[in-house]
Amino acid sequence: MRKVAGHGKTLSYYDFGHTTVYASRFDQRFPYCAYVPHDYDEGGSKTYPLAVIVHGTERGMTAYRDAFADFAEEHGVIVLCPLFPANICFPGDLSSYKMLRAGDLHYDAVMLDMIEEMRERYRIEGDRVMMYGFSGGGHFTHRFLLLHPERMLAASIGAPGVVTLLDFDHDFWVGVRDFETVFGKSINLDAMRRVAVQMVIGADDLETWEITITPEADWWQPGADLAGATRNDRIRALKASLEKQGISARLDIEPGVAHDDRKLIRHVKDFFARTLQEVRAAA
Repeated sequence: MRKVAGHGKTLSYYDFGHTTVYASRFDQRFPYCAYVPHDYDEGGSKTYPLAVIVHGTERGMTAYRDAFADFAEEHGVIVLCPLFPANICFPGDLSSYKMLRAGDLHYDAVMLDMIEEMRERYRIEGDRVMMYGFSGGGHFTHRFLLLHPERMLAASIGAPGVVTLLDFDHDFWVGVRDFETVFGKSINLDAMRRVAVQMVIGADDLETWEITITPEADWWQPGADLAGATRNDRIRALKASLEKQGISARLDIEPGVAHDDRKLIRHVKDFFARTLQEVRAAA
């Protein structure tokens, strides 16, 4: 049964289970929704880890929230799903959020403040989150790992079309040589090594029509083809670049699946569950 806010309480009926959609207080162009387990009690003391699920180019915010509802109930986790709408920077803009920054728009700052909103509204366990993103969300997640590893408990990177390698010989976005210049923050390898990392992809995710970057493209730069042609090539190159710096990464490959994560999410849930089990055992 859902808890309904009563006298003296701050939450409403719509803040439990499948929540309503909220506008970010930091930037109201960016909404989010959440899933809050039904045993959450404002008067209680139980804390809940936070899992952040970042949509791809299709922007299926509520679909991802619903897909992780069973996991949230089973494992006592609150799920946060942001929405980064298309057309934010210009008509036809589908991808600016994937690079975390677009001029003076800092998508990572929007995300961090959404997390803080959740921490103020609910009893969130710890100050690090689990994050999963597929396709465009996989772009966001692995770059968020590079920029904010100290805020991450686990990172599940699903089939990103374009990857930033942990490569100090190439500039961003291909690598991270000028990372501090771009983001005002240096790469923290020690913090990255403390994050549980998973990569997940379908074995048949081999189409290149959407991810090939030609010299005429806005994202073109030297080394644009460094990680290979397909998403499978690129996720393996990303994994190798992390491991070269002592960052372990689990790779789950689902046979017979192309660019569709409906059969991949079970691997993500298993990864998150194992991560929580290890953290709780250590505590």
